[in-house]
Amino acid sequence: MQDDKRVALNLLKTAKGQLDGIIKMIESDRYCVDISKQLLAVDSLIKKANLNVLKGHINTCVKKAFLEEDSDEKVDEIITLLDKYML
Repeated sequence: MQDDKRVALNLLKTAKGQLDGIIKMIESDRYCVDISKQLLAVDSLIKKANLNVLKGHINTCVKKAFLEEDSDEKVDEIITLLDKYML
């Protein structure tokens, strides 16, 4: 497994644990602002995981496509993802 994917997996496992904690917070009627802060932390972890997956993709698949002069499809994929980020 690539390092970028390993990092992403660890971030997602951490986010999963935090989500379980947030569910318990909601079930025990904890303070809304505390819950919101934890949700923001999970959101940040997921964004970091996604960035690591994309980094790995660019460093492997996209580089390979450029070296083989078959880059149009990969460029379109990245542009589509960037478009979703900017929404």
